[in-house]
Order: sequence, then C-alpha cells, then structure tokens
Amino acid sequence: MSFSASLSAALSGLNATRRAVDVVSSNVANSLTEGYGRRSLTLSSASLGGVQVVGVTRDVDIKLVGDRRVAQAAVGEADALASAMLEIENLFGEPGALGSLQDSYSRFEAAMINASSRPDVSARLDAAARSGVQLAEKFGEISDGIQDMRMDADQSISRQVDKLNTTLGQVADLNAQIYLNRSSGQDLAGLQDQRQILIDSIADIIPLKQVDRGNGTVALFTPTGGVVLDGTAAEFGYSPVNVITANMTVDSGALSPLTLNGTAIGTQGKYATIAGGSLAASFAVRDEIAVEAQAGLDMLARDLVERFEDPALDTTLVAGDPGLFTDSGAALDPLDEAGLAGRLEFNKLADPDEGGNSWLLRDGLGAVSEGAAGNSSLLNALTARLTDSRAATSAAATGLARSAGGHAADLLSTLASERESFSVELSYHSTRYESLKSTELAGGVDTDRELQQLLVIEQAYAANAKVLQTIEQLIEEIMAI
Repeated sequence: MSFSASLSAALSGLNATRRAVDVVSSNVANSLTEGYGRRSLTLSSASLGGVQVVGVTRDVDIKLVGDRRVAQAAVGEADALASAMLEIENLFGEPGALGSLQDSYSRFEAAMINASSRPDVSARLDAAARSGVQLAEKFGEISDGIQDMRMDADQSISRQVDKLNTTLGQVADLNAQIYLNRSSGQDLAGLQDQRQILIDSIADIIPLKQVDRGNGTVALFTPTGGVVLDGTAAEFGYSPVNVITANMTVDSGALSPLTLNGTAIGTQGKYATIAGGSLAASFAVRDEIAVEAQAGLDMLARDLVERFEDPALDTTLVAGDPGLFTDSGAALDPLDEAGLAGRLEFNKLADPDEGGNSWLLRDGLGAVSEGAAGNSSLLNALTARLTDSRAATSAAATGLARSAGGHAADLLSTLASERESFSVELSYHSTRYESLKSTELAGGVDTDRELQQLLVIEQAYAANAKVLQTIEQLIEEIMAI
C-alpha cells in the first residue's frame, strides 16, 4: 500500500471515530428522552482502502413498540371504563351511607312507619311526605348525574377525534419529510423520533399497528384492519351534541356515530374497526354503561310508581289516577320508561311544600275531606306495599321478587361487581403495559454500554492517529535522505 493510500485509510478511520463519538454522545445525552431511539453507526470498508460511514441507524424493535402500543390502548380503555363505573357507583352511593339511594329508601320507610304509629300528628305526616319528596329527588339527582356522564363522554369523543385527525396529519407530514430526506441522503433518526412520539401520543386513544413501507415511511392500521394512515391520513368524523337525555341513542339518530372517511364504523365488540383505547371506552360509556345504569334506575323508579298506583291499595283512586309517586305528575306510561327516574315526582297532592295536604297519606289521595285522625290502616298498607316482595315488570329487572329497597340493593350489587371486574381488567392491562414498557426501555440507551463503546472508539482513534504519526515520520526520513 502506498503512503497516500495509507494516509487516506488512517484519515477515514479518524473521521469514522469522530462520527462514532458524535453518535455515542447523542445516545448518552438522550438516554432519558421520551421517544428517542438509540443510534448506531454503520460502517463498511472503502473500495480503495480505509473505512466509509454508511449512515446512522436508529435501533428500535418495531414489533415490541407495536405490542406496547396495543397494551397502552388497552390500559386507556380499561382505565376509562373503571373510572366510569366508579363514578356511577358514587352517584348511587354506598349501601347504608348517608345520602345514598338506599338511605333515601330507608328514610322514607322509617318516616312512613313513624307516621302510621301516630296518624293524628300532622308533623309526622308532613315528615313522611317530605321524605317521599327527597326519595324522588334522589332519583332525579342520580339520573342527572348519569346524563352528565354521557354528555362528558360525548365531549371527550369530540376532543379525541380532533386530536386523532391533527396528529395523523402531522405523522403524514413527517412521512413525507423522511421520504425526501432519505432520497437526499440526510439523517432520518431525528424525524423518526418525532414520528414515534406522535404515534405514541395517540396510542391511548386507539390501538395501532405500524407497518414499514420500505422507503422510510410507515403505515398505521388498527389490529382489526382499519386503515388509519397509508400514504395519506384517514379522516375521522364526529358531531357532538349540546345536551343528552335518557332517550337519545345512535339508532334513533339523536347521537352521532364515529365515521372513518365518511363511513360509520363500530367501536364496540372484538371485531370492531376501533376496538379498544379511550375512544372506544368513551363510546361505551355514552351508549352502553351509562345507558344500562339509567335503565336500572328507571326500573327502580317504575317499581316505586307501580307499587302505589293501585286502586285496590288506595280506594279513593280510580284506574288511571297517579299514585303516591308519579311520572311528572301523571300516571305511569309503560311504553315511556326511558328517563322515568329523571321525571319521578312525589304526588304534589300530598306534598305540604307544594300546597298539598299530607293528611291525604292517611285518608287517601282522592279524599275530599279529612277522615278519622286515628285511622292508620292506609298508612300501614302503604308501608307494607313498600316492603312487599314483588318482581319488577321492567325489561331491565332481574325477575326476582324483592322489596323496593331490595331491588335497589340488587342493582347496587350488580354495579359494584361490574366496577370490580373493570378494576381487575385495568390491573391486568397495566401490568402487561408496564412489562412491555420496561422491556422497551431495556433495549434503549444503556449508558454503561455507551461508555464502554467510547473506550473502544478512543482506542481506535489512538491507533489511527498513531498510523498518521508513523507515516509522517517515514516521510520525514525519506525526505532527509
């Protein structure tokens, strides 16, 4: 090898070690940077001797990242569902807790028993009536809370869809920049880091699978085959509403579905286009979980109305007259159960705070004048009807015979069981996500390994410098001859 070739080889070695130092320095500096992929220098031998830098490679396990993103979406979904169930459970209140639905049932029953023991005492009759009013108001409070949850979910869907569209557009732009930079031989790693951060930012919202298209660009799909980005970004569509009532559904056209490029897609079920993630969870809250909770509450409200809407119980009533509890003052319409809990009212005829007479609890809602002050037969019958075991007629009922409070206890037990199930699901997905995340981080920048690599680079630099020094000495000796 000639002196010039040797000199060129040594210089290329120095240049390669300089680039290697840059790569190691970048790795160490970004060891804690979110989304940073470890860089490694790719070298090859030059055709005329020496070494040439092929490029800087971003070392990332795409399959592991994909699995972590799917787990991340599962955590987002499970967390949203568990939080929703806890919120619903809090609306009903813990059994026996002050202010809970069961507490309202118990207070009404106790007030009725107290009134029946002294039917001649107006204060006790007034207390019984006000307790009935408070029970009806508790139903309305819970119903309002459930619809507020659906409204919050609707607004959350809108925000998530906006974020999806914005972020997918940014990923598409980065794809284009990476493609152009690749064609001109520029470093792609920084742009790839930015792209990964963007994709990771929407992995909570929907599960994603990334496919490398071979030209520096990537395509994004849902695990069930929905095309989210392939060349161009897909367009998600959604129309939020200003208010949600209990009878509003997607099927009725009152609520918006999710659309993908203008076509309505499913968000629930194993094979839905968007199955998993916080977006699917928000739809589940709006269209399933909160709706089922409302149906259970409406079932309790219907049971309460039907228990007292019986002319055989209160002979002053005729068929079609509203009983002690009413649907906004009217008798029950069996075909209009949805949202009944929000319309439930204590009969104003017996409400002293609404101009009514509480003595009607003793003498009958249809009575035109006060009867015997000591007659407790109707009060006893009303109290017994409250505690009688009967099967609720609602479609949401279990079919089991229970007292009014017993039906409420069954519903609360079901809600608690569902909340516990979602909590277990959240724990499982969180553990899996953390395991995959730890594995991903373990494959990232290891500062100890980088420092060891720096020592190797230092030795290579010293060796190449020594070659240059030796060549210089040889040239000087030749020139001195």
